[in-house]
Amino acid sequence: MIPDSAAEKPDQGEVLAVGPGKKNDKGELGAMSVKVGDRVLFGKYSGQTVKVDGDELLVMKEDDLFAVVDK
Repeated sequence: MIPDSAAEKPDQGEVLAVGPGKKNDKGELGAMSVKVGDRVLFGKYSGQTVKVDGDELLVMKEDDLFAVVDK
């Protein structure tokens, strides 16, 4: 059991762009389950921070997402 004070609280953000999807074993692209505009939850240390035109963005794999939040 992990006390609430030690448990990692997820961060959230808005999806600004998505890639074409991930290739399966047969080389076929799988459909993405998130779309531009979705609010998502992810771990504190998920993804990689990059700067684009002076904006700091977080790039991550779909597998790193915890959930899509309903608006």
